[in-house]
Amino acid sequence: MTIILKALPRLAAITALLMFSAAAFAQNASVKNVRLWDKREYTRAVLELSQTAEYKVFSLSNPNRLVLDIKGARSNKLLSAGAKGVVSGVRSGQTESGHLRVVFDLKESVRPKSFMLTPGGTRKFSLVLDLYPQSSVSATTTVPTAPTGESPREVVIAIDAGHGGKDPGAIGPKGTHEKIVTLAVARALASRVNNEPGMKAVLVRDSDAYISLAQRYEAARVAKADLFISIHADAFTIASVRGSSVFILSQRGASNEAAGYLADRENRSDLVGGVSLSDRDSSLAAVLLDLSLGATLEASSAAADSVLKSLGKFGKTHKRYIERANFVVLRSPDVPSMLIETGFISNPEEEKNLNDPRHRGRLADAILDGVRAYFYAAPPPGSWIAKHARSKQHTVGAGETLTEIASRHGTSVSRIRAANNLADDIVRTGSTLKIPTDS
Repeated sequence: MTIILKALPRLAAITALLMFSAAAFAQNASVKNVRLWDKREYTRAVLELSQTAEYKVFSLSNPNRLVLDIKGARSNKLLSAGAKGVVSGVRSGQTESGHLRVVFDLKESVRPKSFMLTPGGTRKFSLVLDLYPQSSVSATTTVPTAPTGESPREVVIAIDAGHGGKDPGAIGPKGTHEKIVTLAVARALASRVNNEPGMKAVLVRDSDAYISLAQRYEAARVAKADLFISIHADAFTIASVRGSSVFILSQRGASNEAAGYLADRENRSDLVGGVSLSDRDSSLAAVLLDLSLGATLEASSAAADSVLKSLGKFGKTHKRYIERANFVVLRSPDVPSMLIETGFISNPEEEKNLNDPRHRGRLADAILDGVRAYFYAAPPPGSWIAKHARSKQHTVGAGETLTEIASRHGTSVSRIRAANNLADDIVRTGSTLKIPTDS
C-alpha cells in the first residue's frame, strides 16, 4: 500500500508543478532522531524534523517492512531504534534520488496512519506514524472492519487556529488577542471532531507559535486532510459590525468591502514573520488563480454552505451567504478549505462571548454539525462515514445529556431511546448511540 499526497483527477496535469512549488519547504529538511512508543493498540514512531516535508509511506512483505521516504531530507547520523511494539528495528539511508529513506522492520504486517505536527511548546516539527497490527484490525471499535477486510479510513479535518506567536491578530476593546480565542475555539472543535465516529482532527497550531500562511495549508495537504478549516475572530473599522461569517477562496477578488479588508489584513500577517509574499507566494497564487479548481472549489462551497447554515441556527451571521476573498491560507489546490470568522472581536459583546468557554463550546458544536452534515451528504469513498452514512452514530462527550444530543442531531429523545433500547435518559460518557434518521 502506498500513501501519497492526494490530488484531484482533473488537476492531475498541474499537480506535479504544485508539488514542485510546495517542495521548496522541504528541500533542506533534516531529520534529527526517531523515537518509538508502544501504545498497546498500535506502535507510534515520531521523527523530529527541522521543517515540514513531503513524504510517502509504503509497505513491503517477506519480510514485513514499512518504508518511509522523506523528499529531499537529510540526517547527520544513521537513524536507528530498538524493538518496540510491532517494530523489531529501524534503519536509514539516502536513496540515489536524494531522499532520506527510513525502514521499519516489522514483526507482522501493519496498517499505517501518518500526519505532520507543527511546532508547539518544546515540540519541533514532527512526522508521526501510527502502526496498527493487521491482526488487531478486526477487533478495533473505533474504526470497524469493512466487508472487504480492509478497515475504512477516518475523515481527516485540519483545524487551523489563526495567528499566533509574534502575530496577535486583531485586538478587542478589552485587550483580547485574536490568537488566544482562535486557539481555544480550535481546540474545542478538535475535541469534538475526535469524539465523532469516523472523524479525526489535526491541529495545525496547538500552541502560541507563529506559523506562516503557506505552511498552514501545506500542513493540511501533508496530513491528507479531507477538509481544512481556518478559525478567526477578526475586527473591522466599525465597532457595531457583528456576526459569524464563512469564506472560501475567491479567484477574482473579494465578494464585498469587508471581505477585502479582512483578506488584506490576514494576508499581511506573513510580513510579521519577515516573509515576503511578493515572490514565492505570488507565483504560486498565479498558478492557482489561473486554474479551474473545479471539484475543490465546489467541495469548499458545499462544505462552507453547510457550516454557514449551522452557524445561522446558533446565532447571528454577518451575511446570509458564503463570502469569497483571496485569503492565502485557502489556496490549497486539492483540499476543500474554508475560513470561519467566529465573530468580530472589535464588537464589545462578541469579544465577551468569545472569552466565554461555554459560548466557544456551543460555537464548536455548531461548526461540527455543519461539517457532519456535509460529509454525511457526500461521504469520501472508502471512509467510515461512507459505510455508515445511513446509520448515523454519536459518541457521548463529557457532560452531554440526551436532550442536547437529540437537539444537535435534529431528532427527539424518545426516538434515540427507542433506537438504543434505553430505559431512561442516562447516557455514559464514551458510549456510542445510534441516531435515527429519516432515510
